[in-house]
Amino acid sequence: MDRLGTSGIFVQVAEAGSFVAAGHRLGISGSAVGKAIARLEEELGVRLFNRSTRSMALTEEGSFFLETCRRIQTEYEEARARLSRSQAVPRGQLRVSLPLAGMLLMPTISSFMAAYPEINLDLDFTDRLVDVIEEGFDAVIRTGEVRDTRLMSRKLGTFRHVIVASPEYLATSGHPDVPEDLLEHRCLHHRFANSGRLEPWPLTRDGVALKLDLPVTTVASTLEPLIYLAERSFGITCLPPFAVASEIAEGRLVRLLDNHLDDTGTFRVLWPTSRYLSPKVRAFVDYMAANLFRA
Repeated sequence: MDRLGTSGIFVQVAEAGSFVAAGHRLGISGSAVGKAIARLEEELGVRLFNRSTRSMALTEEGSFFLETCRRIQTEYEEARARLSRSQAVPRGQLRVSLPLAGMLLMPTISSFMAAYPEINLDLDFTDRLVDVIEEGFDAVIRTGEVRDTRLMSRKLGTFRHVIVASPEYLATSGHPDVPEDLLEHRCLHHRFANSGRLEPWPLTRDGVALKLDLPVTTVASTLEPLIYLAERSFGITCLPPFAVASEIAEGRLVRLLDNHLDDTGTFRVLWPTSRYLSPKVRAFVDYMAANLFRA
């Protein structure tokens, strides 16, 4: 048995959660994956997965074996890289997770693709808190702070939130001229997926943070519902500028209280901690840091 190859199949199954999903990643059938795992379990003399008709989960032995296989694969990749570093060219598939509003990052992403034609991008757009390691991402771009100690991070830049409402809403409900005016309006809030807390509106006066107990009319864990509701005059919301750039440019939403907002948003690129950083991940991290917020 090709032990290194079979351990790779095992890792894919553990990360994907099923034989079929792992087969899609590997380009082989689910039944072939299942047979490989069965042979591996027979050779090791232990059960690696608890299986049912609806789900499968690692056994205690499987969890131990997964950690070992990942360490071996990391050391194997590092050894290969050291042997070929003199002629290493960034290439291969790069799996990246972006926020749903990441379409605003696509000009920089596309220029990266032009600069590194041998790197094939697999882009996943979601606002949920992904598990970078378990889901097999090479890199993730997100806003906010980093809480996962298994990840390295690099700051890409900061941005200022915008408070917006539709012209129709302002015509019927009035135009807030100072932050305190928001207390009389319908406020649409974003809830952080990782903590469950409402994202604060970064209001200031004369450079000093201003905390107001704003009305909570509607709450959403992703940005799209807030944009949809604001466009249809259900209230005022506070969002990253890249999320509503087209709506503002087309006049569907209007910016409010710009002089009372502080820089609070931070873009970061995250990747799994490793003693060895592959050329494709290094190229992506360096390029995004150098170009994403370039004037």
